[in-house]
Amino acid sequence: MEPPMLPRESGRFVAEWSQDVFVEEEGVQKVAEMLYNLRHGDELTAIGWEMANPLAPAPTSDQALNWVFVVDTMNFSFWPEKESEQCEVTFNGTTYTGYMTLCAAIARAMEEGVPITDPKFFSQMSVEELGHVLRSDNKTPMPMLQERHQVLTEGGRVLLENGGSFRSFISKAANDARKMVELIVEKIPSYRDEATYEGRRISFYKRAQILVADFWGVMAARGEGDIVSMDWLTMFADYRVPQALVYLGALRYSDALLQTLKNGELLSSGDRREVEIRGCSIWSVELIRERLCQLMQERDGQTCSVNSAIIDFYLWPYAKQHHKEMAHIPIHHTRCVYY
Repeated sequence: MEPPMLPRESGRFVAEWSQDVFVEEEGVQKVAEMLYNLRHGDELTAIGWEMANPLAPAPTSDQALNWVFVVDTMNFSFWPEKESEQCEVTFNGTTYTGYMTLCAAIARAMEEGVPITDPKFFSQMSVEELGHVLRSDNKTPMPMLQERHQVLTEGGRVLLENGGSFRSFISKAANDARKMVELIVEKIPSYRDEATYEGRRISFYKRAQILVADFWGVMAARGEGDIVSMDWLTMFADYRVPQALVYLGALRYSDALLQTLKNGELLSSGDRREVEIRGCSIWSVELIRERLCQLMQERDGQTCSVNSAIIDFYLWPYAKQHHKEMAHIPIHHTRCVYY
């Protein structure tokens, strides 16, 4: 069987054929200008990873790398059935929702002495044990507990078969981001984020790419971030960053798609419209990055070191911080293990 197109090529292909999602040149320019104005700050550097992951263990320990694996392996589908019924987890006096409930739950378990970052433990933990770790403060549980248990124990077994830690496993890819993604996708089935579009096999690899980017973020924070081919990574196609891209004008949805999303219709994984949202998100960020690099070269005479992962590291918290202003733009809802 022919292998799927890689994420960047997939994004370009989807954008060329898309019927309901469109990349807008004016919005691409606007976002590039916005990022250009941040070029001297920490937001567009690997330091941004630490800022975005305040509940992670200190990056100086290899426990932080196993933490990244545990969190990214279960990093999917946090949206609530009803906006008023959010899963919540409180840790150190702060109550978290969304993706941060997972981070808070893992931090709480570590404080309680649960060895949740040890592959020997999480590779064979029971559904009930994981349910206790991920317990909510209220009656709304974290969605897809069975699926989270399946992918976490599966991933833990892969680590045990490859040296017993995420670092020993990923070291087989020799500090090459592309090889890391390929290794993860080859060895761990739940990371094979692929679809068929216009008769072609395509890929997004959202969680595999963010796992590599998070590994890079930890290593950079400890002064060891010399991973090659980071430019190979794309943005991480989820449901929150596309909303930000629409808000900023880099993406536009058709009236029919907007109405579908406003009606709360669930899109299945692989649905044409879901694929178009994700694929066009990838391609719009590629164009934003390209334009940002042009601006830095033209205005400053500087080579651009910003990659698509860093742009995603900026846009995801941006979406969270501006969620009230973006409330009129619906996010798409897809229950799956890929994002």
